[in-house]
Amino acid sequence: MTSQVQEYTRSITDAQVGTLRTLGLAILLISLPFGILDFVLPIYGRGIGADAVQIGLFFSAFSLMTVLLRPLVGVGLDRWGRRPFLLTGLAGYATTMLAFALVSDQMWMIVVARVIQGSASAFLWLSANAIVSDSAGADDRGRSFGVVDQSSNRGAILGTIVGFAVLSSLDFNAAWQLLFIGYGAASLLAVLLAWRRLPETRAVVTRAAHRPIVWSRPWVLLLLVTLVTAASWSMTSPILMIFLQDRLAADVPDLALAFLPAALVWALLPARLGKLADRFGRKPLMVLGLVVAAGTALLIPGLSSLVGLAALWAVQALCYAAGDPAERALVADLTGNDQRGRAYGLYALAAGLGATIGPLAGGWLYETVSPGAPFYANGGVLAGCALVLWALLQEPARAGE
Repeated sequence: MTSQVQEYTRSITDAQVGTLRTLGLAILLISLPFGILDFVLPIYGRGIGADAVQIGLFFSAFSLMTVLLRPLVGVGLDRWGRRPFLLTGLAGYATTMLAFALVSDQMWMIVVARVIQGSASAFLWLSANAIVSDSAGADDRGRSFGVVDQSSNRGAILGTIVGFAVLSSLDFNAAWQLLFIGYGAASLLAVLLAWRRLPETRAVVTRAAHRPIVWSRPWVLLLLVTLVTAASWSMTSPILMIFLQDRLAADVPDLALAFLPAALVWALLPARLGKLADRFGRKPLMVLGLVVAAGTALLIPGLSSLVGLAALWAVQALCYAAGDPAERALVADLTGNDQRGRAYGLYALAAGLGATIGPLAGGWLYETVSPGAPFYANGGVLAGCALVLWALLQEPARAGE
């Protein structure tokens, strides 16, 4: 993280470098449990008797809270600043970890924990996006978002390594509780770090800060594509681990090992790929990412080995590591400096609506059509969205700020 941030010194001030470094470290700390939750939560749910639709509810409960809160948080960011919302989000993640530590075998407690996590996510990631946009110029945004993505993914890798080591050494319930108490302590450290070192980055408020966002054709198109792709991608999230266990007869540690190449892509390349979006434009990276991601989604149902799975996951990681920073940078390009909170609130609202619908649709397709149906649907939708962006999206000219 530090070496990547140091690359900014030629284009932004020392204070901005310090802000990005502090933000990155705080995000690394709260990201420690993300990998374990992605791998273990669906399997843990099935172990306590949840079916595919109920497991989808674990994911939709999270997304629903982000849908409800993000528009309000976006307005608040422009009115009252970024810092208080970031601190609230970090504290919310600490509370989430405590709730997971108390889950035991109660499905309703998992839903409660996910509701708290969704609320924390709404506060944290919107404020983080706004801080990055405030602290980086138009020609640095793709790389800046990539640096923050790397911090999150490095935290998830570290937390996953520690998590599997603990889960393999202790009784599952005792290990689960110990892990999430530890993750909660790390989240509290992130709160303290941000409280002491992270400054407010919002510009001075004027009447202009309350101007409505201009609903241009590219802006509306971006929101619609975000909604559809979020719904498509999230169709596979609740059932992926279950499908792979059944298809490949693999246990969780084997699947985690297969994910390692993708994890390394996420940990090492987003900043470099984000830099490509700064150089060549947002649209090419977004379209290419969607096209290749569609192809990999269509191949997953035919997998026959963990080696093939590892290769597909690595390619998917390259796609999303290239497209995500470009997409978030485009949000700032399309909206004014004094509208970033609301802009990211609407962008995240679109993503959250899609992510709320997707897991339930994916669970239904898995149970009623076929185990491969969610993956085929995902691939078709992503390919269609790539075609729409290629044909219709017009990027605005980027002026230095």
